Amino acid sequence: MPGNSPAPAGWHVVTPRIVTPDPQGLVRFLQQVFDAEGAFHPGRPAELRIGDSWLMISGDDERDPMPAFLYVYVEDAETTFQRAITHGATSLEDPRDTPYGDRRAMVRDDWGNTWQIAHRQAG
Repeated sequence: MPGNSPAPAGWHVVTPRIVTPDPQGLVRFLQQVFDAEGAFHPGRPAELRIGDSWLMISGDDERDPMPAFLYVYVEDAETTFQRAITHGATSLEDPRDTPYGDRRAMVRDDWGNTWQIAHRQAG
């Protein structure tokens, strides 16, 4: 489908969207923890870029809150995990090696989203 994607340029066909009562707070958390690029805009979804992926954050004024469970590859799982904890996330799984080659941790943010934070190990 290269060149014929129905998605906007630079976007993937499937885009996660989180609906929360506090979109501004979640946007700030994602900027602090994952270096997300983008900004909160009242009255419309925030469009955030984390690495090569897009994520939309919306307020719950028109929809019921809907948290997400997302797997995010980062440069260093331990560093990102610690940043998440520093910014209020709760640890669900300390960093550990997985049988499929990822070093992975898991946190839940204050908005009810679960984030598995991983990096691929050499080998």
